[in-house]
Amino acid sequence: MIDIAGWAPEPEEKTEVIDAAPSAALAGLLDAEPPGEELPPLWQWLHFLDRPAQRELGPDGHPRDGRFLPPVPERRRMFAGGRFRVREPLRIGDSVTRRAELASTALKHGRSGEMLFVTVRHTFLRDGAEIAVEEQDLVYRSGGSASRPAEVSFDAPRVDAPWTLEMTADPVLLFRFSALTYNAHRIHYDEAYATQVEGHGGLVVHGPLLAVVCLELPRRAGLKVREVSFRARRPVYARQPFTAAGSPEGGLSVEAPGGGAAMTAAFA
Repeated sequence: MIDIAGWAPEPEEKTEVIDAAPSAALAGLLDAEPPGEELPPLWQWLHFLDRPAQRELGPDGHPRDGRFLPPVPERRRMFAGGRFRVREPLRIGDSVTRRAELASTALKHGRSGEMLFVTVRHTFLRDGAEIAVEEQDLVYRSGGSASRPAEVSFDAPRVDAPWTLEMTADPVLLFRFSALTYNAHRIHYDEAYATQVEGHGGLVVHGPLLAVVCLELPRRAGLKVREVSFRARRPVYARQPFTAAGSPEGGLSVEAPGGGAAMTAAFA
């Protein structure tokens, strides 16, 4: 039984000078040209990182405790989606403050039991003025016996869209993205853990990476994105070919083997 009565974390602020090196590293991972002075939307995920001590990590690689980590027994964490709205872009060399706060919680029941949906809001400030707001939706459930992994297809999806970007995330790419975002969740690099403990069909491609790849479509088309929302639908696994697809009208998705979108997104 999930019980979060009394869990009311206080807001937290971090200030950082936005360095160019993380963006250059992510551009290399994506085989793309680095951005200019402005961070593309969602690339703020390379900044304001938590760096816990090794002794503070739990068996899944995530910290055992944290200001916005709910008190859920044998906690399992999943990335569900989010939203990002830009008034003024974060720029290389800027001193930016990120204010983090708990926005909402919702307890729901699914096929795997109780699930706690947690939304954390990040407000970005420059010289005291709000320049951007992000909300991250995360899902937590109590651990249990892993389900048997479903059969994984490696057939490339067939996609017909004005914009497409084909990718396959091998373990090296997943390792590099984990390093860039300081994400030690074992589902992204420990295949035995991912399949035998958490019941996945292989190493899991990061949800944030799929969202970033979606937004490569308007970025490479030269469009300015001021607002984006995205939702994870199902996992994509290492070595599965997938295609980011979209159109200038604002619809984006990640199409993966087996049919159906792994992620959907919309931008304006």
